[in-house]
Amino acid sequence: MKAKFTVGDMLPIGITLVVLGIGLTFGLSVMEDVQDDMTADSAAYNASTDAIEGVAELPAKMPIIVTVIVAALIIGILVRYLMRAA
Repeated sequence: MKAKFTVGDMLPIGITLVVLGIGLTFGLSVMEDVQDDMTADSAAYNASTDAIEGVAELPAKMPIIVTVIVAALIIGILVRYLMRAA
């Protein structure tokens, strides 16, 4: 099944990425608040530290993810337009 994208699809995708970023930020804040209630150097504290560090890496990759998505949309739109024009 081929996905057909148009320029109008970029706004919902952009909004989705913004909401994802806000959700990640809020989630990390909640995780840090929960960790503050744990005893330092306990298994739960160490597990939450690992979870926070793992989740914190995703927002750092967001610019790359967004660039790939936008590039794929633009290439798809150009290919579709050029195929129709030929």
